[in-house]
Amino acid sequence: MSVTSTHEPIGLVNYGIYLPDNYLTAEDISRLTGIPAEIVEKKMGIEKKHRAGTDEHVSDMAVEAARRALNGIDPEEIDAIIYFGSEYKDYYVWSIATHIQERIKAKNAFAFEIMSLCASFAVAVKVAKDMLLADRELNTILLVMATKEGDLINYENLSTRFMFNFGDGAAACILRRGHAKNQVLGSAILTDGRFSLDVYVPVGGSRIRPTMETVRKKMYLLDVRDIEDMKKNLDPVSLPNFLKVITKACERSGCTTKDIAFLGITHMKPSMHQAILKALGLPEERSVYLKNHGHIQAGDQLIALWEAEQKGLLKDGDLVVLSGAGTGYTWSATCLRWGTAGGAAGAKGGEDQWASSHYSDRY
Repeated sequence: MSVTSTHEPIGLVNYGIYLPDNYLTAEDISRLTGIPAEIVEKKMGIEKKHRAGTDEHVSDMAVEAARRALNGIDPEEIDAIIYFGSEYKDYYVWSIATHIQERIKAKNAFAFEIMSLCASFAVAVKVAKDMLLADRELNTILLVMATKEGDLINYENLSTRFMFNFGDGAAACILRRGHAKNQVLGSAILTDGRFSLDVYVPVGGSRIRPTMETVRKKMYLLDVRDIEDMKKNLDPVSLPNFLKVITKACERSGCTTKDIAFLGITHMKPSMHQAILKALGLPEERSVYLKNHGHIQAGDQLIALWEAEQKGLLKDGDLVVLSGAGTGYTWSATCLRWGTAGGAAGAKGGEDQWASSHYSDRY
């Protein structure tokens, strides 16, 4: 596919992160599961993960992250709000996007939701960028997510152990047309629907209604239909599909994977994280591993970006790739040109002609 060329950039103006004060440690998870704490830390990659309080809901966290992303921006400048977080929200069958619009007083924005589970960040970025390029009446879009899926984990069900890293929190960012800083470049998305029925909450939809019996069996929590079958089919394709979307996103940005200065990626077991870095030829210092946050659904990429800034890993002109994967199964990646045009290195034209400058919220 040819590189898309645009007459003006779409840039990331600002972003905000919200992480609850409460957390579970590896020792806590060990007590809940019977899995040794050393395994939780070394094999699952969790030293601690954030957990929201009982009175702290998905909408509350989303609104806080949105407010941090707004930081100095008038909410009335927002033309659209895209919620790309968990579908487990304050209420069942409910529009959280409209609620966020009301609470942050973005009265000029229309609001809607998209959902591709933990792959949703790059999907939301692509949707927002395409909207801004297609509609001249749109200038500024807020993307926001939150998750409290820690509520849905059954630590007694070891078939769901790969979800024991689920943490709570929220992230948001603002994209603006004509903003030549932190420019959004190319994206790539890949779906393999063979995995569509592998992970779900069994009860609550139209197939199985809640009853006292389903509550007793904890069928309102996340479950895996057949963990061994899922593993057998997923293991051979997961790494190649990550590499496919990352490579294609780079190509659509007029770059190659050799140009990647920083990779922000979904929290996963350390061995898989390292395998992706090795396959891309990236040293560990060109990424961050979210061992102190856990997997905060589609927020991992923005949290990784924030971590990279805190550690001083980003500089003007860097090619930043943010990638994720979500059950279903979807893999996604999007590229940013970090910093100002004067610092850009390795640009090859196309979308990559617009570099950007460094401006982001601090947690």
